[in-house]
Amino acid sequence: MWYVYIIRSVAFPDQEYVGATADIGQRLKDHNAGRSAHTSKFMPWTLVWYCAFPDKLRALAFEAYLKSHSGRAFSKKRLLGPA
Repeated sequence: MWYVYIIRSVAFPDQEYVGATADIGQRLKDHNAGRSAHTSKFMPWTLVWYCAFPDKLRALAFEAYLKSHSGRAFSKKRLLGPA
């Protein structure tokens, strides 16, 4: 299984990050350990949403969608609601 996830900064709640991984627990630990240049300055992070996909290709396609303008609007309205 592959997972698409959204994490939110605890210290800066307006900061969110969308990613994809095969090991969501380890990936969250990596984000909170500062092992990602994109997320290290807004640590710590908490998982706010995830979805499982049967294969990497589908997960990466949905991750790309969520990172698009319309995907961000979709996630705010349908997945996360108000921060």
